[in-house]
Amino acid sequence: MFNDVGPLELVTLVVLAVLVFGPDKLPKMIQDVTRTIRKIRDFSESAKADIRDELGPEFKDFEFEDLNPKTFIRKHLDNDELGLKEIRNGFDLKKEMAEVTDVVHGRESDSSDASGSSGATSSSDGTAGGSVDMTKKREKLDADEHPPFDADAT
Repeated sequence: MFNDVGPLELVTLVVLAVLVFGPDKLPKMIQDVTRTIRKIRDFSESAKADIRDELGPEFKDFEFEDLNPKTFIRKHLDNDELGLKEIRNGFDLKKEMAEVTDVVHGRESDSSDASGSSGATSSSDGTAGGSVDMTKKREKLDADEHPPFDADAT
């Protein structure tokens, strides 16, 4: 709750509390606040127990923290019933990007080259099919070549 309160801010809060409540009333105020917090916690725990009792035995492992959407999603995606870890581990981003780039530039991909095509096709910029340097930018376009179309820029 107070994870981001630094030492200087804590000292400032203590000095303000002493100034506002005075040194003789401050211990009684601290006791009252801690007692109130303890009562609120007890009330909250008893309400949770009552709700669990009313829900019945089929909800015995129900946790109120699961009502937080982040916790709920994290809990249900961490179990490997869906096979998400296999999908995540089997996904090769570089290979996928090379295939997409090949399709965009009209070249044959490595998978079709390995299945019967003879060698790699060379494109107009001199790179072999499948090995695309995406960081390299050309300075000028050929005379009969149109500039690349960027759907996100329009």
